[in-house]
Amino acid sequence: MDALGEHVYITLVSLLIGLAAAFGLALLARRWRRLRGVVLAVSTALYTIPSLAMFSLLLPIMFSVGRGLSTTTVIIGLVLYSLTILVRGILAGLDGVSPDVRESAVGMGYGSGRLLWRVELPLALPTIFGSLRVAAVSTVALTTVGLIVGHGGLGNLIYRGLQSNFKSEVLTASVLCVVLALIADLVIVAIERAVTPWRRVAA
Repeated sequence: MDALGEHVYITLVSLLIGLAAAFGLALLARRWRRLRGVVLAVSTALYTIPSLAMFSLLLPIMFSVGRGLSTTTVIIGLVLYSLTILVRGILAGLDGVSPDVRESAVGMGYGSGRLLWRVELPLALPTIFGSLRVAAVSTVALTTVGLIVGHGGLGNLIYRGLQSNFKSEVLTASVLCVVLALIADLVIVAIERAVTPWRRVAA
């Protein structure tokens, strides 16, 4: 239960921080088009860094600020990994809003802020939630790699079971990872249905 609790905590915090950071980066990339290529390139480059190398690069920084080997190290790495999925998803959702809809909203007196929050963002939610589902499953899986710094949640059990040839421990932890990923996906789908009631009406 301790390992499962740590796994859920790391996954949830990483997703929330990653979503907030990706949303801010997506808005910057959308407002200043010159930044778009830079943001997408950097986030994609981060995703290509192997997890072992990522945590190795983060360790000197974490030790320098006094955090050392902690869950913070794992969370930062997972946030960086989630950016490439979430930033692209948010940008794709906002770019997918019909120009006619924007023109109609502007004609009704909507400013840029109101246009974003009342028109564009609601219409982009299905695409954003789709990317969030992918990021959630990916984060659940990648959290296990945190065992490199001793904070991998269920990954710690998998590693310990492999070292001691305790197959039941490996199987239990692996099954829990799969179940956790499925639950995360179902929860996100339920939230999406709750915040987009107009889609149910249309269906």
